[in-house]
Amino acid sequence: MASSQILQSEKPLVSAGARAEEALGKKIWIDLDNSPHIPFFAPIIKELEARGGSVMLTARDAYQVTELVDLFGLQCHRVGRHWGKNKIMKVFGLLNRTFKLLPLVFREKPDLAVSHGSRAQILAAYLLGIPCIVIIDYEHAHQGLLWVNAGWVICPSVIPDEALKQDKQHILRYRGIKEDVYVPSFKSDPATRSKLGLSEQDLVVTIRPPATEAHYHRPESDVLFAGVIEHLAEQPGVKMVVLPRNARQDAELREQWPQLIASGKIIIPKQVLDGMNLIWHSDLVVSGGGTMNREAAALGVPVYSIFKGKIGFVDQYLSEQGRLVLLDDVADAKRKLKLAHRSRTGEPEDQHRSAMRDIVDEVSLVLKSEAATKR
Repeated sequence: MASSQILQSEKPLVSAGARAEEALGKKIWIDLDNSPHIPFFAPIIKELEARGGSVMLTARDAYQVTELVDLFGLQCHRVGRHWGKNKIMKVFGLLNRTFKLLPLVFREKPDLAVSHGSRAQILAAYLLGIPCIVIIDYEHAHQGLLWVNAGWVICPSVIPDEALKQDKQHILRYRGIKEDVYVPSFKSDPATRSKLGLSEQDLVVTIRPPATEAHYHRPESDVLFAGVIEHLAEQPGVKMVVLPRNARQDAELREQWPQLIASGKIIIPKQVLDGMNLIWHSDLVVSGGGTMNREAAALGVPVYSIFKGKIGFVDQYLSEQGRLVLLDDVADAKRKLKLAHRSRTGEPEDQHRSAMRDIVDEVSLVLKSEAATKR
């Protein structure tokens, strides 16, 4: 897709706006089932409550979700866990969590369910007859379960209608990218490097391994990830902060590169970190996951993607803007990786961004639409 076509779709939206300003007076159920959802939903929750809504939170114990819930001081019900990469166990885990959610949600009686792709919430909402919104920013991710889909989809304006399995009347949009919801409130912590034993002279590369348990994972990403680690290990002055997604991946990393870890060339943090601060205090980022790539792009930090699944419209958009570099293979990585210190004086540019407001406006309008339908 040409740059002009992508940028054309970022013109200001007019579907919501001032019409959604009045108090909500409704209960919204938000389900957090992956770690990026916590910083994403935190400002949305605050805005929903400011408009008179009440929010019920549930969280799945997976990918450091519960640790981040504590870090952000969110009050929520913790229901279910991750069941690994085996497809049969994934289905069992989905059904298990869904049926654990049902009695809780039945008691709470929310007016609307909202998530960033929680299949358990979509299924539970369907079974209980609760209107449901799914927010997505990657059109190739499964948006539902067999015949069960959310009634509404909210996505970035750069994703075209034809890329979504949803009737056009129920596709809602927001300007910018998901990370624009929370990046404007970011404040840097100057002690970030020292907490990890890093000096100002170190050239710091933050690395997120591929999501090996995701349905969209490709083995080529693992090869590229290992090649980047080996290449950076040979570069003087470079320190790698590697962020495993779970305990299994942590153990695999320690088994594969024990000498690099022992020498301090690779640092695996012992506790959950503020990812935005780590990105901001890095010189560059290499990631197999979409959220960290886009957070770096939103902060203006050089970022390289080792993701080898289908490239989504948001990443195409960032790539054509020069804010994200897509790596093809190990040889390509060696050519394109620019190992240079970056200036970190001041704070990231805190420009006006409309993503969070657009999303809350659309949630408000769906609530009104569903309320009008029930009359």
